[in-house]
Amino acid sequence: MKLIVGLGNPGGQYAGNRHNIGFMALDAIARQHNITQFRTKHAGSLAEGSIGGEKVILLKPQTFMNRSGDSVQQVAQFYKIAPADIIVLYDELDLAEGKVRVKVGGGNGGHNGLRSIDPQIGLDYKRVRLGIGHPGKEFVTHHVLGDFAKADQAWLEPLLDAVAKNVDMLIKGDDSGFMNKLALAVKGADEPLAKPAPKAQSHIRQARPAKPQVAAPTSGPMADMLKKIFRGD
Repeated sequence: MKLIVGLGNPGGQYAGNRHNIGFMALDAIARQHNITQFRTKHAGSLAEGSIGGEKVILLKPQTFMNRSGDSVQQVAQFYKIAPADIIVLYDELDLAEGKVRVKVGGGNGGHNGLRSIDPQIGLDYKRVRLGIGHPGKEFVTHHVLGDFAKADQAWLEPLLDAVAKNVDMLIKGDDSGFMNKLALAVKGADEPLAKPAPKAQSHIRQARPAKPQVAAPTSGPMADMLKKIFRGD
């Protein structure tokens, strides 16, 4: 059994925040794999289902970000799930928008959700870092607790869709393959549309010979008249 956790803050006012991309990813996974029966339990919203033949629990802690570990620890203890079988999805300031990195262990990088989780279950769980970009130190709070902009949907929607479709690779331990799939999905969304080919001429226009240019006469009565006109005689 695997426990897949999406981090965020509960409440409609936070639903579109960059800090809630973990919730968004978990919701996308639930939709993709028809896991719909969420219930409130263990200080979180959780549902049980199956992905790629593996039994999973999907969890969105409802404790607010800085106490996420309370819910994660309760669920892990109740279902007897080891840290190695826990996957946590969360927002990462230190990655460019749409970039994804997966690792096991390591520091919390200043993320309040991880700061709460680490002391309660240890460090040996899988972290899926979903890049939201860094706006500069003085703008971090506004950026993190601000909603994704309309323009962000160009990379956000393909990213979430790819997370949902390829989460089975995470479950099976193919972290590199998972990251490659997501990188391709976001890259494809970023590619500009091809320029339209120049309009082909009709066969009639192509077959029609160009009009020859007629040279001005250099001698004779016509030439003498043209000379008088241009001299102003």
